Amino acid sequence: MTEEIRKFKACELSVEVYPSRLKMGEAAASHVAEQFRKVVSQKGEVRIIFAAAVSQLEFIASLLKFNDIPWEKIVAFHMDEYHTLPADAPQRFGNFLKKHLFSKKEFGKVHYIADNMNSYVSLLEEAPIDIVALGIGENGHLAFNDPPVADFNDPKTIKEVKLDEVCRQQQVNDGEFRSIDLVPETALTITMPAIMKADFLSVVVPGPAKADAVKKTIYDEISTECPSTILRIHPNAKLFLDAESSQLAMNKQ
Repeated sequence: MTEEIRKFKACELSVEVYPSRLKMGEAAASHVAEQFRKVVSQKGEVRIIFAAAVSQLEFIASLLKFNDIPWEKIVAFHMDEYHTLPADAPQRFGNFLKKHLFSKKEFGKVHYIADNMNSYVSLLEEAPIDIVALGIGENGHLAFNDPPVADFNDPKTIKEVKLDEVCRQQQVNDGEFRSIDLVPETALTITMPAIMKADFLSVVVPGPAKADAVKKTIYDEISTECPSTILRIHPNAKLFLDAESSQLAMNKQ
C-alpha cells in the first residue's frame, strides 16, 4: 500500500504531510539537497543556516546520506546559541551541530556564533543566505524569536533575547536539560527579518508537542503572537510535517 502524502498551500507556504518522522525527514533532506545542487550550479557555493534541535535529527541524518552533495562548497551557519554556557557545554547549539552534522562531512566553511555578535553579523552579511533549515517552537518561535521578543521589522541581524517560559520548558521536554532552572534565561538569536531574507526556507516540524503551533502557523492571523505565521508570506518556503505534528491542522482541512 502506498503511504499517503498530503500536500496543500497556506497562502504562499507549501505544506507537505508525511506518515512518519522518518519519511518527513527524508523528504526535507531530498528537497534541501536539490536546492544545494541548484544554488551551487548557479553561484559556485551555497550559504545555509541550520537549526540545532532534536526535531531536526531525522532531516540531518537523511541529508548526510547524500554523497553527491557538494559539501565542500557549503558555507554553514547556525541560528541561535546559549552564549552564557561554557564553550564545551553539549547544550550549546554549535556543539550540537558539530556532533550531528558538521563533523560528518568536509564542509567548505562552518561559522559558529561567538560572543562577538558583530563578527558573526559581518560573516552573515558578506553575501545573501540561500537556505535556512529551521523548525518551529511549541510557542511558534523561529530560532529564539519567542512571541514576547519577535519583531517582523527588527533592524538587527542578531540580538540577545530573554527566553519565555514555554521556550525554556521545551528545552527540558526535548531532553537537553534536566530541569527548567538549568536552562539559560537569555540566548543569542538570528532575527525574523534575517530568516525571512533567505531565498529558500525548509521548515521541519515533527511530533505531537508541535501540533498546536502548526495549526496556528497555518490558520491564525499573521502576527508575533505566533511568530511562525510569517512563514505564510515567504515566496519559497516549504513546511514538512509528520502525522503527529499535523493532526490538529488536518482536522481543519
